[in-house]
Amino acid sequence: MSDIILQTRELTKDFKGFTAVDRVDLAVQRGHIHALIGPNGAGKTTCFNLLTKFLAPSRGTIHFNGHDITAEKPAQIARRGVIRSFQISAVFPHLSVLENVRIGLQRFTGTSFHFWKGLSGLRALDARVLELLELVDLREMAALKAADLPYGRKRALEIATTMAMSPELMLLDEPTQGMGHEDVERVTALIKRVAEGRTVLMVEHNMKVVATIADRITVLARGAVLAEGDYASVSRHPAVLEAYMGSDAAELQGAH
Repeated sequence: MSDIILQTRELTKDFKGFTAVDRVDLAVQRGHIHALIGPNGAGKTTCFNLLTKFLAPSRGTIHFNGHDITAEKPAQIARRGVIRSFQISAVFPHLSVLENVRIGLQRFTGTSFHFWKGLSGLRALDARVLELLELVDLREMAALKAADLPYGRKRALEIATTMAMSPELMLLDEPTQGMGHEDVERVTALIKRVAEGRTVLMVEHNMKVVATIADRITVLARGAVLAEGDYASVSRHPAVLEAYMGSDAAELQGAH
């Protein structure tokens, strides 16, 4: 099997004369944490939406595990094992933490519509649910309502629900956005833990997070790839520093 799990060639998205993603060639290596970074308006989210088929590309191709998935729908690529955290992570606030993850597991095991079978069959899934909750440090909170979780723990619950779908490639969109320092550190460690044995592609604005866990980084600016490499090389790249400018560039260099 190829080392490259996800590959794009000349991936482009035009919106009425504006090119949001401009001929992006991306190669995500199996088993890596790959970060997509760039200043505001760089095209990161549009690129993510193309990869997860929320948007159709204007031109270019997307291959996953050697299969051309350019024309496939979000549900088709989810079945292939490409799971974006928010696709399934609209946490159900009035259900317990355990029940939220169990729903993710039901989707994966094909028991989504077996509501009439009673709870005994569902409880058979609970051992796996508790394993996943242990992985994301939520086992002690299994009985809590999702609505009662602190913000950072809600993100951990989203990741556990994503994990229930057994992703081969996990896409995380700004996983630490809006978090305080303590939550950022917890979720960073959590991503590193759940990434073992799988591949993660993440859009992330927090350079300390990227410096800590990303194996490889692609920098976008104005929709095009500006640089690619490990953090040390990317953070010193003159064009990258120019694209970030000012305080953001200082943060980029200060995150080592």
